[in-house]
Amino acid sequence: MMSTGGFRAPCCMHTLQLPVSTSNSSGMSASPPSQEFIQQFTQAQRTLYLGILAQVGDVTAAEEILQDANVVLLSKHDQFESGTNFLAWARQVGAFEVLRWRQRRRRDKLRFSDEFVSVVAAEAVESEIETDRRRRALALCMEKLKSEDRELLQRRYQPGNSGKELASELGRPANSVYQSLGRIRRYLLDCVQRRMTLELG
Repeated sequence: MMSTGGFRAPCCMHTLQLPVSTSNSSGMSASPPSQEFIQQFTQAQRTLYLGILAQVGDVTAAEEILQDANVVLLSKHDQFESGTNFLAWARQVGAFEVLRWRQRRRRDKLRFSDEFVSVVAAEAVESEIETDRRRRALALCMEKLKSEDRELLQRRYQPGNSGKELASELGRPANSVYQSLGRIRRYLLDCVQRRMTLELG
């Protein structure tokens, strides 16, 4: 089983250089990428890599495919329109590079059809989009919390902090703290579900 815990930056995230030359003899855009492009390109690396890894199940292959996808993204950076969904575009490029990689490996004993890979890629993208929506909804719901509830929740989930330790710090019975945390979680769950429903509707 592949592991995605303890994410290690693929080699290509360190060695791939951003284009700075004005020459376009190799098909690279003549102008350098914008600051916005570079920022979104960098932020997308982890999500793009994990999406590719989910499709191929091999760390080395995922790094190779990510590097190929990065080359395409950088070569076409002038096609990116400010304000549009960079990650969605990057995922499409990544899915196409997965298909190309599988085509190069058609002699393998275990092969999947391009249709199968496309379905898996689409499902992976939908899953990540759903996760992104939930994160945005949770962030908005967190902002609606009372300041003391938000602080309680943040202190509870600080690294190495337990409910009992937090109760001791606050001078409150542990059961009281757990009840408060449960109430906050229920509110957040209901709030996120309502926002998701409104967004989809």
